[in-house]
Amino acid sequence: MNVPALKQAPLREHTRIHGIGIFRPDVIVTNEDVCQWIDSSDEWIRQRTGIVTRHRADRDTSVIDMAEAAARAALQHAGIEASQLGAVLVSTVTHPYATPSAAAQLTDRLGATPAPAYDISAACAGYCYGIAQADAMVHAGTAEYVLVVGVEKLSDFIDNADRTISFLLGDGAGAVIIGPADSPGIGPSVWGSDGSKHQAIRMSHSLLDIRDAELASVAAVGGSLDDAPKATWPTMRQDGQTVFRWAVWEMAKVAQQALDAAGITAHDLVAFVPHQANIRIIDEMVKQLKLPEHVEVARDIVDAGNTSAASIPLAMHRLLQEHPTLSGGLALQIGFGAGLVFGAQVVVLP
Repeated sequence: MNVPALKQAPLREHTRIHGIGIFRPDVIVTNEDVCQWIDSSDEWIRQRTGIVTRHRADRDTSVIDMAEAAARAALQHAGIEASQLGAVLVSTVTHPYATPSAAAQLTDRLGATPAPAYDISAACAGYCYGIAQADAMVHAGTAEYVLVVGVEKLSDFIDNADRTISFLLGDGAGAVIIGPADSPGIGPSVWGSDGSKHQAIRMSHSLLDIRDAELASVAAVGGSLDDAPKATWPTMRQDGQTVFRWAVWEMAKVAQQALDAAGITAHDLVAFVPHQANIRIIDEMVKQLKLPEHVEVARDIVDAGNTSAASIPLAMHRLLQEHPTLSGGLALQIGFGAGLVFGAQVVVLP
């Protein structure tokens, strides 16, 4: 059989981050505020987590609102138009709709239609997952520029009285533009999962539980579903010790694998940008990786709390603001969280 030769998209050898943008909500929640809801203290929270404040969005600010603000800032920094985007990826676990995706709506708002768009549900590793996919898209020639957004409104999914995770969490958004480069700007991604520990970070119950509770109420009292008492909104829970041990003992190994895959050592880095989960986890990873003193370590968690998929770009942006000479240097980034999932890369800072 004489089969005509197919054309394929031209491959691109190198990629990099062209621009970065963020959005931090105006509402600041202090440890003293949190202690109104849980039996704790400012000192205990600081010692256990490093957190002093966290930003939270007001009721009228949505995931898409925050994503749009960060994305527009990233586009401006990169010097490109939304119409040049070949794909839009939004990493989030707090968009309140199963469908349509936040990414599709964001694409329309930005004026990037008809770029393909989809959401990534990988919690605190979501941003690194997005970088891995955007990097592959640009390499493969399926897109010239890709927008990657990490955005969370975790305050919509917390029970303020919960002591396992609620006091850790904040809101925000960070975005980057990935595109072609003349030299390597993104190292190989080291990413994976361990679903056997899926209960370590979880929702209190599912949407099906809400439905079933409402149906049971209707059956018990009669009337319609609209008249039934509403079941408890699902909120986040965490087995803190399980997550802490896993992050401390396993994620330093993943970070080292990312360094090895990129063909560099810790001494070649100018910055370390880990997921902002807990200051003690960050400090322990620094020790295990034997990072030299010249490496700047992102500790955005002190002021921003844990913002899940948004934490790495938020922390990277702050580092670049505080230390602009880091631009063009190598940074190791690693995300890890609910799933349990993880992802890491070495990148050239924009």
